[in-house]
Amino acid sequence: MTQDAPSPAPKGPAPAPEGPGHAANTPALRLTNLALHGLFFALLGVLVARGTVAGGLGADGLATAALLAAVYTSGGVAERVRRTRWWAGAWLAAVLVLWTVLTLAHPEFCYLAFPLYFVCLHLMPVRWALPAVAALTAVVIAAQASTAGGLTTAKVLGPLAGVAVALLTAYGYAALYRESRERQRLIDDLVRARDALAASQREAGRLAERQRLAREIHDTLAQGLSSIVLLARSAESALPGDPAVASERIREVGQTASANLAEARRFVQALTPPALDDATLTEALRRLAGGAGAELRLDGDPYPLPVEAEVALLRLTQEALANAVRHADAGRIAVTLSYLDDEVTLDVFDDGIGFDPHALPDAARPTFGLHGMHERIADLGGSLTVESAPGEGTAVAVSLPLRAIGTAETVLGTARGVLTEAAR
Repeated sequence: MTQDAPSPAPKGPAPAPEGPGHAANTPALRLTNLALHGLFFALLGVLVARGTVAGGLGADGLATAALLAAVYTSGGVAERVRRTRWWAGAWLAAVLVLWTVLTLAHPEFCYLAFPLYFVCLHLMPVRWALPAVAALTAVVIAAQASTAGGLTTAKVLGPLAGVAVALLTAYGYAALYRESRERQRLIDDLVRARDALAASQREAGRLAERQRLAREIHDTLAQGLSSIVLLARSAESALPGDPAVASERIREVGQTASANLAEARRFVQALTPPALDDATLTEALRRLAGGAGAELRLDGDPYPLPVEAEVALLRLTQEALANAVRHADAGRIAVTLSYLDDEVTLDVFDDGIGFDPHALPDAARPTFGLHGMHERIADLGGSLTVESAPGEGTAVAVSLPLRAIGTAETVLGTARGVLTEAAR
């Protein structure tokens, strides 16, 4: 398996998360990368210091080791400029060639093979990574053969054991990563399914309300307008020969139009609470809070909301204040309306006796006034939470995201506008 953007940098190579030869940018992977690169430079520094003190490294060996460190480090600098497959291949080839030269001349540098195993497994596809690891092992064995005592069983088994550990670690890490990614995929699917279900429920509510309004309009306004059309045609047919009949028909047209106008006004009044007829949401809440002896605090600059959102916030405040006055025995009640960049929030808090929401029987829950508001807020894509405990007061918090309510003219909002024009 190949990768689109190989990472030869000191922040890049690591055991492949999906299998050798594949990279993924995760916090765990980045931490593993840093550990491996730290291991490489730590081993290199120890080996250089040991060779320098022992005097066996020499000027040529020291220069080769310094060049190897510089080339290895250059991967991180170049990664920010170009992340291409050919650059990763050239970088890795240069590192391996320098390491091979250094190891064959100074066998103690064979210990650097272990972190280089992981670099190969990370950057190369499987079909190339395994032969590369085998070649590195062969270099280590050849270097060990040139040491005192020649080639022994221990000198062969040691490198082979290192290869086995590297492969098992890489594939074990890959298995863990695949399991973690699958779990995350399932979580994402559940979140998407939940959001889709919530959206479908909101849409079903809008469709049901639209159908109700359509039936109401058809049975009242549409029928009345049809009657007006028929009466107008009858009056037109009666003219000029029978003005008395025409006059009667025109009178009936006026009566029918007046009845339709009354129906239109009834619709408008049903769609908009009286408190919002001649006032903004802030003014309506201020009057409501004042009547309950509560304080109103406004955060942010108010901006217009869809009528359904304003109605929901007003009704919720009415319910919460009524509950606080009737049940809480509160000394202080505070209402906070906040206009944020991406949402509108409403909080109603009292310092009353409080209650345990989880301890209430189902039959008692509606008496605390918020049962129906959960559905109203959920239909708008918002959330409603109630926090309380005995002796610690009660807090009711509502959040309406603008992305959910800002598609803004809902079916009721559109219908209200049409009916308002019709009622004028």
